[in-house]
Formats: sequence, C-alpha cells, structure tokens
Amino acid sequence: MRTVPSIIHLDMDAFFAAVEQAAKPSLRGKPVIVGGLGGRGVVATASYEARRFGVHSAMPMAQARRLCPNAAFLSGRFAAYRENSEIVMGLLRERSPLVEPLSLDEAFVDLEAGPYGPALAAADPETGAQLVLAVAEDLRADILERTGLTASVGAAGSKLMAKIASEQAKPDGLVLVGIGSERAVLSPMPVRALPGIGPATEQTLRRAGLTTVADLAAAGETELVRLLGRAHGTGVHLMAIGLDERAVVPDRDAKSVSVEDTFEVDLADRDRILHEIDQLTARCVGRLRAAGRSGRTVVLKVRRFDFSTLTRSETLRAPTDDEAVIAETARRLALQVDTTGGVRLLGVGVSQLADYTQEDLFAQAAQAAESERAVEAERAAEAERGPESERGGEAAAEGGAAGEQAGPGPGGGPPVESGSLLLRRWLPGQDVAHREFGPGWVQGSGVGRVTVRFETPYSAPGRVRTFAVDDPDLQPSGPLPLREA
Repeated sequence: MRTVPSIIHLDMDAFFAAVEQAAKPSLRGKPVIVGGLGGRGVVATASYEARRFGVHSAMPMAQARRLCPNAAFLSGRFAAYRENSEIVMGLLRERSPLVEPLSLDEAFVDLEAGPYGPALAAADPETGAQLVLAVAEDLRADILERTGLTASVGAAGSKLMAKIASEQAKPDGLVLVGIGSERAVLSPMPVRALPGIGPATEQTLRRAGLTTVADLAAAGETELVRLLGRAHGTGVHLMAIGLDERAVVPDRDAKSVSVEDTFEVDLADRDRILHEIDQLTARCVGRLRAAGRSGRTVVLKVRRFDFSTLTRSETLRAPTDDEAVIAETARRLALQVDTTGGVRLLGVGVSQLADYTQEDLFAQAAQAAESERAVEAERAAEAERGPESERGGEAAAEGGAAGEQAGPGPGGGPPVESGSLLLRRWLPGQDVAHREFGPGWVQGSGVGRVTVRFETPYSAPGRVRTFAVDDPDLQPSGPLPLREA
C-alpha cells in the first residue's frame, strides 16, 4: 500500500471538440460535435456547450442533431488530435517514465518512478500529498501553455481511485483522494461508478437491492460471487472496499478493442439480434477512434441459450474504423451462427490494430457520398456526350475508364473525374489553404460549392467565402499548431 497518493489519472476535457474550438476561433464558446456525419454515424466527442443539450459520446449523430441543431458538426481531424496528444504525453513522460496511455487523451502516471520519487518517498503523508498537488497543477498549467487545452487530473493511491477522482474533477479541475479515505469517497456512489459495471450488471445488483458502492461492500464477497460469478464478483468486491493493486504499465499496446452485452432475456428474434449488433458496433467504433486506432479483423462473439460460446471472424483487406463496414461484416458473421434457441450474450470486436490515419477517416467517412457523386458525374458526362453516348463500344469504354480513375483521397483530393466533369470532396472541419486568402477550414459543401471560413488558431474569427468544389486555388492542408512557435 502506498503512503502517498502518487498515481495520477489525466483526462483531457472534451478532447476532440476542444482541439476544434482551439483551432477555430469562431467556434469558441459554441456547441461543437465531432463524429461520423453519415446516416449511421455516432458522436465521438461533444463540447461542454453541446453536452448541456444532452449530447454525449456514442450517441447516434441523428439524435445529436435533433437535440442540438445549431451545433457545428465536424467530421474530425485525427492528425491534429494525434499531434496534440503527443505533446501531452511528452509532458507526462517528463514527470515519470511510467506513463500508461489509455487513449489519445487519457493516461495514468506513477509519480514515484520519476524525478519526484525520492522526495515522495521521504515525505510524510501530508507533505507528500501537497507535493503531488503541486506537480499536478504544474502539469495542467504546462498543458494549457503548450496546447491551449484544459485537462482534469485525479490523484490517489491506486488507479481505481485516481480515475474516479479525475471524473469528479471535470471539467478543468484537480481532485486528490487521500490515503485511507477511499471507502468514504466510494460509499455513497452508485454502483455504475465502478469500472466493469454496465447496465446488465447494474440490473442484476439492483434486483438484489444493491444500488450503492456501500451496499456492495456490505454484501460481502460471497454474495457478490453468487450474483456475478467468481471472477467478476471478486473483482467488484475488491473495488467496493477501495482495493486496487494494479501497477501503471507504460506504453501498453492493446491487441484488440471490443464490447459486449449480456441480455436479461434471451434474444430469439433475428432482427433484434442484428439491431443489437449495430449498437455494439457503434460503441466499439467509438472506443477504436478514441484510442486512435483502426483494425483489420472483425470478431463476433455469440453465447447461446445453452451457454455455448461461438466466435466468428473475418479479416478485411485493410485496417478500418468505418462503422458501416464493421457493422456489415458483423451482421454477415451473425448469419453464420444458429441463433434459433436464443442468444444470451453478443460481442463485437476489432483486432489486428493499426495506428489511425487521416486517410482512414476521410476516405471512409464519405464513402457513400463518393459513390453518389460518381453516379451523378457519370450521368452529367453522358448528357454532355449527347447522342454519342448511345454508341456503346469505344465511346462507352472511354467514358467508363474516365469514371473509374483513382477515387478521391483524403481532404478533397485527388478529385473524381468523369468525362469533363471534375469533382472534389470536402468534409466539415477539414483544413484547407487558398492561394489568395490563406489557411481556413471547411464549413460545408454541396451542389458543387464549398464554404470556407478563413481563420487560424491565432487570429480573430474569420470571414466566410464560397468557391466551386473544383477551384484550383483551394487545396487541402495539414493542421496548424494550436500555439504559435
């Protein structure tokens, strides 16, 4: 047991949305929602202004639009998120070599392993706690200075309590849980405050009359094992009494990302099973994107009415984080499993992880729009060719070759060509640069036009101008640093 609360948990506040607000002066103080903008897209992050309307991560984007129609809806810029994440993680590693990143915006740090270790080891509990507070405040100030972003920090003697403390600190705060006060902090909390307790487990506990962490501690290990099984029950009991001996593991590399749900009543209806697979996929993709990863192999887990557990997997041609692709694959895998007797549990996962790339995001997020525009381009080209288009043969082959040229890459280029019609794809929030007006970002596009606001992280809110989607003076660009060098 530690005598000083020397484990800290750092969580950047509404990270993706905060990066967008810092990069775009016109969005500061306004609701911003980042995520998949297609019909089946989900919210990756919502700014605190948007959260006041009830918007939260993993929510269907269509629902977010209904709740907060006046928000800025952006497709995301993972190059910018990764750049700022690297700055934050570098500042953490200055404090200790034991940094355990959980995602782009979240990490545990063990201060005893770093330069403050000797002072913490020699300090009495009160002095040690004051030193941890000072280190954490300096860290938050450095992050703000380097990136313009705010972070919430929790400090405690274990990873469990540090994580709970950082949740209490949000937004832009610092909370320390002193050694020996863990039970007092945990007791009044609802059971869902503990990691690993989801909706299904909560219902099981509620039926047994257990609604708070204090109830779990009072129930004892034997009762929790009876209700939840050996492994889960033992783990929940240890957390309920504030015990967590997990070490901070530096630079852990997740092998897969997955989510699963156990159902109170076995699912027998095929449409309901497919619907649940879609919901699980949305949550899985949310975690995948939060970790800045994409993956090649989609895995479906099915536990049937007789407790037999089956897994099916399919490996794709390239890593993806596309929710539609993963959902379609998982649905296809479900058709390979006999579910006529009912399903107790479903899980969707992605393995063979790769680093997230901006190309993944842009190429996949507009896949449907790309197909529609390609069809429209071909129709326009046929109309332009007139009677010659009816010849078939050579003329048709030439038109097809033009239409099948390299599809659009990330950030609006390369363009889609079809006959003499040149199309370009622009996504909301995307970084661009104009030969005359300089750097800016895409507010929206449609009907052959693209609207751009010209501003930088260091300027006042900028002017809006509209261009043709194929204007040669407008080009995609990379993200600017949030702070001037």
